[in-house]
Amino acid sequence: MTTYHITLLPGDGVGPEVTAAAQQVLETVGGAFNLDFQFSSHDFGGIAIDRQADPLPPATLSACKNADAVFLGAVGGPKWGTGKVRPEQGLLGLRKSLNLFANLRPVKLHPALAAHAPLRADLVTGVDMLIMRELTGGLYFGEKTRTEDTASDLCTYSRFEITRIARAAFAAARQRRGSVTSIDKANVLETSRLWRETVTALHEAEFADVDLRHELVDSAAMKLITAPGSYDVILTENLFGDILSDECSVLSGSIGLLGSASLGEDGGPGVFEPIHGSAPDIAGKGIANPVGAIASAAMLLRYGLKENAAANALDAAIYKALDAGKATQDLGGALSTQEMTDAVAWHIHK
Repeated sequence: MTTYHITLLPGDGVGPEVTAAAQQVLETVGGAFNLDFQFSSHDFGGIAIDRQADPLPPATLSACKNADAVFLGAVGGPKWGTGKVRPEQGLLGLRKSLNLFANLRPVKLHPALAAHAPLRADLVTGVDMLIMRELTGGLYFGEKTRTEDTASDLCTYSRFEITRIARAAFAAARQRRGSVTSIDKANVLETSRLWRETVTALHEAEFADVDLRHELVDSAAMKLITAPGSYDVILTENLFGDILSDECSVLSGSIGLLGSASLGEDGGPGVFEPIHGSAPDIAGKGIANPVGAIASAAMLLRYGLKENAAANALDAAIYKALDAGKATQDLGGALSTQEMTDAVAWHIHK
């Protein structure tokens, strides 16, 4: 039996509820594939501010660094607002400390859920894309200044950072449909001109077999709604990726369905989390959709632990549960968080 140490960061709002769902299905699939998961839970985000005045306490960071993988529920909420100490600072600090540079967000529409997407079924049918977002550069990490009347955030990218994420995107495309769309704002921003130049050079030197096209972010934002099925792998920088991936989340029928993986390059632990927020308005009601967290658990198995057979089984269980009409309220169903989790676990057993 193989043993893995998983650090859980339940976080805020519905985070603890969906983290419990992820833990349950990992234990279930572990029993089927002879995998032993050792879990430890730690404060992170808003609850860590409340308890320890730090969104990323030293003990939490140490547990993350020593884990085989990290599962994160959700962080943030209006309680902490935009004050000096904010939950999101913990998230940025965690990414930096673990040297996580690539955020992977797959967006795929289950056929049974086309009616729940806000777009016409003919537009979303066949949507299957992977968004590859750079995590270490851009406005989020640039120098910040503030005076009484002005503020600035410096957007900085290096050729190394761009090459690293572009190489990951091209490699992913080779395993998919062989197409990368690089999204920038090269008609205005100098960082985007470096981005486009660097991506093009890498493509010509190492990945000429992969189709590459460039799109401006404003045009891409429109095209993701009018022709979402035309995308395979989307490559983009930190801020654009944050915004566009949330836009794409509705293509699947609910933001509660999608998972994500944040990965480094040195073999260290990745961080896996559903893309939805903390949803404080439904926290504690037991109605949050756990599928995004469960999908993130499958990505943890696949990308974090290289347990592909177990990951495939968990992905299949999710699809079989949806095929059977199992759904939480956001998808027009009546199942609770626990009932939906149990439905997926049942299909793993079956």
